[in-house]
Amino acid sequence: MAEPDMTFLTESHDWTYPVPIAYGPGRLADMPTFCRDAGCKNPLIVTDRGSVGLPFLDALQRHLVGAGLSCGVYAGISPNPRDNEVAEGVTQYRQGAHDGIIALGGGSGMDGAKAICLTATNDIPLWDFEYSNTPPDMADCATFPTLFCIPTTAGTGAETESTGMVTDTARLMKFCVWHPNLKPSVVLLDPEITIGLPANLTAWTGCDALVHAIEAYCVPAFHPQCDGSALEALRLISQYLPTAVRDGSNLEARGGMQVGACLAGIAFLKGLGLVHSISHMVGAEFNTHHGLTNAVVLPAVLRFNKADIAGHVVPMAQAMGLADTSFEGFYNAVCHLLDDLEIPKTLADLGMPADAVHRIAKKAMVDAATETNPRIPTLDEMTELVKDALTLGR
Repeated sequence: MAEPDMTFLTESHDWTYPVPIAYGPGRLADMPTFCRDAGCKNPLIVTDRGSVGLPFLDALQRHLVGAGLSCGVYAGISPNPRDNEVAEGVTQYRQGAHDGIIALGGGSGMDGAKAICLTATNDIPLWDFEYSNTPPDMADCATFPTLFCIPTTAGTGAETESTGMVTDTARLMKFCVWHPNLKPSVVLLDPEITIGLPANLTAWTGCDALVHAIEAYCVPAFHPQCDGSALEALRLISQYLPTAVRDGSNLEARGGMQVGACLAGIAFLKGLGLVHSISHMVGAEFNTHHGLTNAVVLPAVLRFNKADIAGHVVPMAQAMGLADTSFEGFYNAVCHLLDDLEIPKTLADLGMPADAVHRIAKKAMVDAATETNPRIPTLDEMTELVKDALTLGR
């Protein structure tokens, strides 16, 4: 069967599912139009500290100001967003009399921005929006600020929903915050933004998207929209990630990764699994890069889930274009990809000490992603799994 024509990845497209999405090289210049259409005249750009001084932040500000709009910048978000950083962003939003939020960055920048959006126009405590809680009743509250999402990496896929991972600094645990009434007004996918991303970050964020696709597809629930998104994401990521890492200026590969990451983010509305349960808690304690941590933990979790994902392996292997569609063929292909991307082999390589194993396992047991893993572990099993990822890896 002939390969599909992917030249459309260098063209502009507008999609409406699951929220309005504007895709195409150079679409960052359209941001003033999207702001005006939403009645937003003074947005606050929220991004991570690492984005300060990078071309896409300066370009966005020039586009907005050049179109006669005002804007501010809050760049106080760390690689693992913290609740105190969210509070500082809320203060800046209110003091600047802003009327919308542009979430700009990788997963951390967007997660921080969405958490600010949840709390900027009300006095509800941030943790009342924690995913496992009943969402707060917003009937007597002001509406959430208009939210725009612009991913600057191809990894997190967080741009189409209100969910965001934030570290509780008191408990040193990550929790997901969200509200069903908060949806991005526009998602802007511009592959030109990601061209300057270094090879290692391209690999790490791309692995984040890879894990999203695999874990979401393996969640034991019937959700054909998410499953279709996961398999197409896996096809795009396996095809384009090595190219994007080797040749960061390849616009088609950058576009394929942005679309693949977005689809993988849509897919994980179905749920995730133990890779994320463990990675969230390792990141909260040791401030490791989320995508990199996911990549390191993935092989151990695949081995743990082997018997329970037997029915999912063949479609995933086919999506990756593998001749060997057995579990071993799929697993070996994933490990080969991680090797090719120079991903470290163990959590010990990321600086996690052995004495943290039980603590991380105990925290991972209460992570929301544990509930949707194909195999629900006991605490002893989770402890062994974390130890496996720490010492054996792949």
